[in-house]
Amino acid sequence: MNLKETLNWRYTTKEFDPTKKISEEDMNQVKSLLRMSASSVNLQPWHFIIAETEEGKARMAKGTQGFFHFNEPKVTNASAVVLFCAKTDANEDYYKHIADVDDKNGRFPNEDVKNGFIGAVKTFADIHKYDLKDLNHWMEKQVYLNIGSFLLGVATLGIDATPMEGIDVKALDEEFGLREKGFTALVAVSIGYRAESDFNTTDKTPKSRLPESEIFTEI
Repeated sequence: MNLKETLNWRYTTKEFDPTKKISEEDMNQVKSLLRMSASSVNLQPWHFIIAETEEGKARMAKGTQGFFHFNEPKVTNASAVVLFCAKTDANEDYYKHIADVDDKNGRFPNEDVKNGFIGAVKTFADIHKYDLKDLNHWMEKQVYLNIGSFLLGVATLGIDATPMEGIDVKALDEEFGLREKGFTALVAVSIGYRAESDFNTTDKTPKSRLPESEIFTEI
């Protein structure tokens, strides 16, 4: 499929086929999508919990109890579920850690470039921490960038996905001890393969978007 075909094929899957599993090879590519996503100043303010086993998905489903019960089958019947988590704080130790990893991977030709990178990261982070006072929100934005590329990326592999903000993030924070580790749950994305009975497939329910004339200004 070309890009336009992929975009039209992709949709928010409402019903997964529990008998179909994502191959190990494709799951490795899924992990690459998560790891290689863009983020502002390469901050990478995220952590991912990946549930593939029945036990793992049952733990993930604890975030779909009560009000969010309608999302439980999308967790339990999927091949895998990825919980996108955002950092709750960032400091100079973390900026140096990023730089050290980059340095080990050959990103910096010398120490001056490395120190310049650390300074740039600190500058932008401090703008959000002290001036705009939206550091947490800014880091969450980076996680959403990852989610967007993830949804398109898995579609290129022929894998269906369902992003879910309809989860109990407090319950999942507690289940996985996220807050003690400096993270908080944000969005869960189930991945797998659509069931034939899914009413929301694009051949049954065509995709609809606002017209180009309304959303584009070309100059």
